[in-house]
Amino acid sequence: MTDPDSPLDYRSAGVDIDAGNALVERIKPAVKATLRPEVLTGLGGFGSLVELPSGYRHPVLVSGTDGVGTKLLLANQFNDYSGIGIDLVAMCANDILVQGAEPLFFLDYFACGKLDLDQATAVISSIARGCELAGCALVGGETAEMPGVYQPGDFDLAGFVVGVAEREQLIDGSQAQPGDWLLGIASSGPHSNGYSLIRKVLERSGATSDSELGDTTLGQALLAPTTIYVPYLLPLLGQLPLHGMAHITGGGLLENITRVLPAGLGIEIDQNGWPRPQIFQWLQQQGQIAEQEMLRTFNCGIGYVLIIPEHSIDEWQSRLSLESWPIGQVQQVSGQQRVRLL
Repeated sequence: MTDPDSPLDYRSAGVDIDAGNALVERIKPAVKATLRPEVLTGLGGFGSLVELPSGYRHPVLVSGTDGVGTKLLLANQFNDYSGIGIDLVAMCANDILVQGAEPLFFLDYFACGKLDLDQATAVISSIARGCELAGCALVGGETAEMPGVYQPGDFDLAGFVVGVAEREQLIDGSQAQPGDWLLGIASSGPHSNGYSLIRKVLERSGATSDSELGDTTLGQALLAPTTIYVPYLLPLLGQLPLHGMAHITGGGLLENITRVLPAGLGIEIDQNGWPRPQIFQWLQQQGQIAEQEMLRTFNCGIGYVLIIPEHSIDEWQSRLSLESWPIGQVQQVSGQQRVRLL
């Protein structure tokens, strides 16, 4: 028990400023590897200075923010933080890619009860790796110790991305029309959505991270980092016909595609149009999850969808270096029902 007459300091209240400074020194090499020529400042300032890239005639800034939800709890449970930062970057960068934006810079918010240097270093190094994959600079962030709000060992993450797009080349789905095809691009697993349900399934099944699932383990399948689609799609934008894109996150295939379509248009999806990865089959079986719930909660193997003219399917598939499948079409609809399952 603390002596009631002893002097108090910030460390005795649960916040270690020296540990925070040590973390900044640890992560500097990982952050340095993400820098772009447009970044004018390093870590440690009150604000980060970034120029707009050259070559844009009418640049528009596109911003986004997101987290990784309760996947954090599995990372803690399995003591594996190698992919959780990639998830964070992916959830933000993939969102702004939908409008054709090139991710420019990224900031993170890491909040915890008590700063664990090894844990925090692993998480932020993973964020830096995600930024490298997305081609954006990790220009800063905030590390907050909040004893009483978070228990020791617990933490939360949020990410913020700013990208840039040419105004005349923004993609908003307005060009979509009946007869367009939906080209589904493979996911790496559940990505970062549906993990509250996943944890319930794990609890019911009694399975562990070491449980076998085909040629991998359950832990590896569930913690596989979210695919960052930026390096695969950004170089092709403007080269091939494209009427819209959708990032398949919370709401799954049933809600995310129609978000980018004009009023009066809906979709039909062929549920047998792509091979469903084993992890989703396992979740559905172990949790006795209804098919409609699966499609509304998880990406079910499709992490990104392109809305394209039918004549361009072969060219898109030949240029993409990720697996993809034509999974449905855009159609005219009346009323509230905008999704039809085949």
